[in-house]
Amino acid sequence: MEHEESTYETEAATEDDTRAALLERSNRPFAPIGKVFVQAPQGNTKRHGPLSQFVRKGDLRGLRAQLLLYGIISSDAHDDGWSTTLPIQVWARAFDTTRTASPQSAANAASKILARLEERQLVIRARKGRERNVRVTLLREDGSGKPYQRPSLNNEDRFFRLPHIFWTDGWYEQLDLPATAMLLVALHEKPGFQLPTEKVPLWYGWSADTAERGFKRLEDLHLLKVTPRVKKAPLSPTGLAKVNEYTLAGPFGHEEIKVLLDRHGRARASKDQKDEKP
Repeated sequence: MEHEESTYETEAATEDDTRAALLERSNRPFAPIGKVFVQAPQGNTKRHGPLSQFVRKGDLRGLRAQLLLYGIISSDAHDDGWSTTLPIQVWARAFDTTRTASPQSAANAASKILARLEERQLVIRARKGRERNVRVTLLREDGSGKPYQRPSLNNEDRFFRLPHIFWTDGWYEQLDLPATAMLLVALHEKPGFQLPTEKVPLWYGWSADTAERGFKRLEDLHLLKVTPRVKKAPLSPTGLAKVNEYTLAGPFGHEEIKVLLDRHGRARASKDQKDEKP
């Protein structure tokens, strides 16, 4: 009996398809990221977090890769710890290196990205099996090389959340390196925070100009609300000083993320109830 070949053409998974599938299996709508990735806690001599290395070196591709890893690696409930193992070709699609390169060049680019993240002591990578599978394991966000610490209710204030819509709604493509960095700073801070840009080099580790360009891009995209204020300043000539208060808006706003968390909590509670039924 002869079998007819299918006349239907199946398109291969795209970069967006690959990221969406990886994010979906994390079973949460956001990535928890330790605040130390952005800034060291008060009391430290140096306040710069690992984020500053990405910004100073212009490594947007590496930063996006690290943020994606925080999104897709979600559980230590297996032998590999906080890790994910994928073929290098899948890592290449997830990191967008396949868009303008041959398969071999894209794989090499993905390997170089992971090598940079490993050099910064944010991940450990290892070959697994005979195939070109690469296991990536998260390390502590402070770049110390210590094992990753699971987010929990006991250390809730040490983390902020980057919603998956950063990827699925294409925001990552609209945000350049300055805007991505300042989005992370704003998520790290409380709504209505004040940040004199001349303090950014000391507090975060990149230039005031980079911070201003990042803020402007976020504001242009209606992701940031800037409210000018006048406050008392005893040492200024007029006794007053102008300051800006910054609050994230749109899908990254505090209230939007709270709604996302509430919805996620209800969904998990409902699933747990169903799992408990005989």
